[in-house]
Amino acid sequence: MKHFSDVVETKGTVTLKDRAAFIENLDGYLYEAVFESNAERKIALLTAIKEAAKAEGVIPCSIHDFYMEMGRNYAGITVPAINIRGLTYDVARAIFRKALEHKVGAFIFEIARSEIGYTKQRPLEYSTVILAAALKEGYKGPVFIQGDHFQFSLKNYQKGKEGETEYIRGLIKEAIDAEFYNIDIDASTLVDLSRPTVKEQQRPNFEHTAMLAEFIRSNEPGGIHVSIGGEIGEIGGKNSTPEELSAYLEGFNESFKGADGLSKLSVQTGTSHGGVVLPDGTLAKVKIDFETLKVLSDMARKKYSLSGCVQHGASTLPEEAFDMFPKTGTVEVHLATGFQNIIYDSEHLPQDFKKEVYHFIKTEYAAEKKESETEDQFIYKTRKKGFGPLKQKWWNLPAGIRADIMKEIEAKFELLFDKLKVKNTLDLVNRSIKPVAVKKEVLL
Repeated sequence: MKHFSDVVETKGTVTLKDRAAFIENLDGYLYEAVFESNAERKIALLTAIKEAAKAEGVIPCSIHDFYMEMGRNYAGITVPAINIRGLTYDVARAIFRKALEHKVGAFIFEIARSEIGYTKQRPLEYSTVILAAALKEGYKGPVFIQGDHFQFSLKNYQKGKEGETEYIRGLIKEAIDAEFYNIDIDASTLVDLSRPTVKEQQRPNFEHTAMLAEFIRSNEPGGIHVSIGGEIGEIGGKNSTPEELSAYLEGFNESFKGADGLSKLSVQTGTSHGGVVLPDGTLAKVKIDFETLKVLSDMARKKYSLSGCVQHGASTLPEEAFDMFPKTGTVEVHLATGFQNIIYDSEHLPQDFKKEVYHFIKTEYAAEKKESETEDQFIYKTRKKGFGPLKQKWWNLPAGIRADIMKEIEAKFELLFDKLKVKNTLDLVNRSIKPVAVKKEVLL
């Protein structure tokens, strides 16, 4: 492998001295950056790789303008927002391959506040890996990277409002610096149902969301208008109502001091993150209230000029459910656990390795097991935490094994891209999105 400095110029603006060699050796450069132990050098290597990808036309973008067009003229599609918890480079490459095959432009990569922690993927690493995957597969144009569920922890908030708020501000700043130009603020955890009116119940939610939206606007780079999402219903809780949507959006519009606030709104219609696991480890069937989803999406577009509503916790739904999202005007659907399940349940994943991961989970997280849970339930609920601490071992799985698992991932995306109607959306996206490459200096 050629030395990084032989193929990349890293004094100030990044340029490729040997493009072919860089792309040929990209897997090795990325591996070195992700697992570099020196924090400063890791940041420099990741930034250099990200800048090289941008120089080749792979540009992190905000989806805001496309969503505003969707609000004016719904295109009959639902944008998949994809959380990748493990084997991120391989999974992203698989997604870009399918996107290129079917000319898909409307799709988002995202990672939630909680996932950043337990998958050990800080925003800079995540965005760099995504852009490197695009470059490796020959994908050019806008790439949408999103901070999902930048959520207030009610427990932390009750201990100290300012401390929790400052933590989220810091996370937002880190994410924008890493070129996450799409951010979902989730203050739905602060909704207080003991208050006498729906608006007062939603007040902590919309006021904190407005405050953070103003913070986002004040930290945008030149030429970038971050797409901001809000949320009215804690996922896994009671279904959202039109009254809650109106109270929240009217309250937000009164509180927000700035131009162009939210572009979308997440609602609760019957799902839960990861699905509901039964004692034998299988998933319970979930029934989504699609009528509520349609009513709320129509309201969001027609009355409040948003793009529509967002559905969380959908990746473990039965295949036939995905046809309904475009039909009900759902603008975006969040998908995570289903891809994790494909990886863990693949016949190609070595059983010895799987046992090693499960042993780690049962040992490291034993205190999290509830007395009422079976071991199967505990493993299913907790195995998402097996990616971060063992990340290097996952990346070190033989290439052939990873390739076989990725064929299963690609088959899933073939189905999802079809049912969500996002095939042949590249031209549609390019009409609304004009990429702006924000230059980042590298000192390596």
